Amino acid sequence: MHAIEQRLSELGVMLPAAPAPAANYVPYVVTGGQVYISGQISQTADGLIKGRLGADMDVAQGALAAKACAISLLAQLRVACGGDFSRLVRVVKLTGFVNSTPDFTDQPKVINGASDFLVAVLGDAGRHARSAVSAASLPLGVAVEIEGIFEIT
Repeated sequence: MHAIEQRLSELGVMLPAAPAPAANYVPYVVTGGQVYISGQISQTADGLIKGRLGADMDVAQGALAAKACAISLLAQLRVACGGDFSRLVRVVKLTGFVNSTPDFTDQPKVINGASDFLVAVLGDAGRHARSAVSAASLPLGVAVEIEGIFEIT
């Protein structure tokens, strides 16, 4: 078992099958030593995590939704690496979109749910550049969507 899989197990996280794209795009693109992963929406095995920050969700709930996105990012990365997490060099950048009201300003705290999880799993390789922005709405009414760029060998 690779160290990343071991750490996920220690945290009680089982990666799901990589979610299939919902439209005419691919879930990831590998070019050179980078993997660009399409936006992953907040969902678990129990279904979509829907809501709007500043209206019917608080920061803690939003952070859990962002963590769910990060889990899906790792599931896609596993496929992009041919199942071999030892190819991962680092997380390069995340772009997080938060379904929020116009007056909600804690988007970074929400996306911390993904960032903190990736650092907990990957250590220093999980540290990354990041954007956290508000969105008036997101696909299917989900709370969070995150896309990522990863460096691999």
